[in-house]
Amino acid sequence: MHPAQILCRPLTVRVMKGAAGRYTHYPNKLHQRTIITLKDHLYFAKATAGGPGRNGTVQSNGDSPLEVNMSTPKIAGGKGDGPSPEQLLAMAYSSCFLGALQLAASRANKKEMAENAQVHTSIFLGHPEDPNMDGFGLRAEVIVEGCPDDSIISSAHEFCPFSRALQYGADVSVMKT
Repeated sequence: MHPAQILCRPLTVRVMKGAAGRYTHYPNKLHQRTIITLKDHLYFAKATAGGPGRNGTVQSNGDSPLEVNMSTPKIAGGKGDGPSPEQLLAMAYSSCFLGALQLAASRANKKEMAENAQVHTSIFLGHPEDPNMDGFGLRAEVIVEGCPDDSIISSAHEFCPFSRALQYGADVSVMKT
């Protein structure tokens, strides 16, 4: 498939309903939704990106400093010689959701149900269905393996900060110095 065909497919949203889930399309209108705001913070991470856009370097300092050389995927016209922002988001979301899943199982006194679970997250980059919206949008798909309890999975989805940010929105400030 040609890269333009992949990036031009309409985005869908996976709605969790039972074990299998289903797909639905957002109508071509903006939705009013609540934004989650914080009364305090327990932790913060800071990252700095530099270089030629998506092909530059991103670094984060903190307890465990990290520096990564980023790359646009080959399918999107890049070299594909490093991770993309979508890969890093998928990795972070998987890790966070797994932690939420294990916490939800523990709170339900079913800790053993999530001990060997795995969370597979896919992040899709594409054009919004709304023809008046320029740029790209994201769609996330989370698949839980090894935890058969739907109520634990649902509780993890409600608790996970990445799920909340993508489902309800997050308070975002863009400033300049």
